[in-house]
Amino acid sequence: FETILAQTRAWCFVSGNKLPSLSQRISIAYPPMARDGDIIFGVTMFRSLSVILICLMTVPVTAAGGELTRLGYGRLINNDLLGDLRDRERTGSFSSSRVWGREWDGNLPRAAGALIELRLGLEVLAPDRLNNPRPGSRPWAGALSVGVHTHFERNNIEFAMGASIYATGPQTQLGELQQQFHQLIGAPAPSDRTLAGQIGNGYHPTILIEAGRRFDFGTTTSLRPFIEAQAGVEDLVRAGFDLTLGGVGHQELLVRDTTTGHRYRVIQNDAATGFSWVAGADIAHVSSSTYLPRDRGYVLTNQRKRLRMGVHWQSERLSAFYGLTWLGKEYSTQPNDQVVGSVRINYAF
Repeated sequence: FETILAQTRAWCFVSGNKLPSLSQRISIAYPPMARDGDIIFGVTMFRSLSVILICLMTVPVTAAGGELTRLGYGRLINNDLLGDLRDRERTGSFSSSRVWGREWDGNLPRAAGALIELRLGLEVLAPDRLNNPRPGSRPWAGALSVGVHTHFERNNIEFAMGASIYATGPQTQLGELQQQFHQLIGAPAPSDRTLAGQIGNGYHPTILIEAGRRFDFGTTTSLRPFIEAQAGVEDLVRAGFDLTLGGVGHQELLVRDTTTGHRYRVIQNDAATGFSWVAGADIAHVSSSTYLPRDRGYVLTNQRKRLRMGVHWQSERLSAFYGLTWLGKEYSTQPNDQVVGSVRINYAF
């Protein structure tokens, strides 16, 4: 339910409307969100790109080599209430991917641009206590993102690369969303003081490149080491691996979630049924982070570590995923590490 509201909030941000209070049963129109003069170009750029991408999601794309058709759709919900049952740090996020191409035969194309992914993202980062943050806790932050990525393979190396625009600050209205929803369900909500200190309005162009190689051991076991680099909303380099035991996920396109590192299914092989167990780990060096600004006194940890495990299950019509991810500390004064849960349920009508 919170994710549906978040998607509604994202659309309201794109269209310039404000989401009514959750207590209201009748939708009413609000005036466009106020904008500062120094960010009007960023607002226009973000909204224009968002509208274009949303339109592309609903129609086939025609290119010189023929028509591109939608090949798959994937999503993943992350929340610490699905993990260690606490609201803080990387408290909630949502990723949604739609992929177009000419065909899918179970293998990545050799040409960059032959497979296009449109990705929408939402993330909320929160201090250790929402209503009364501890000294040294991270500032509250909300981010919406929209991006275009491509996936291809050269010399047995799988590549994923693309660019996104991240919008942060009160302009996203994610603080109000979390505040209203937590009040509705009776959970501790971010205080006005917490939201007053959130990361400010901004637009952060971001590029991301990943390269990995899959090593198969029989037909149902694979090991995939990878390296990754990102510049933009956070500047980092990362190395890690993914281990898969089982047939679900084989000959499919999987996309890596930014928060947890789990790879969620976008182009699915419906012939595979049963279970697949997945595990992975990675370590990153982060040189700068929009969410932890140095000018506020935050010192990033030397290493950012993640450990994850999960299970995919698929029957004839129903598929599901559940995973857990341990996230190490990101900054020197962070009170604790955390465990977040990830879930996806899909039913084919």
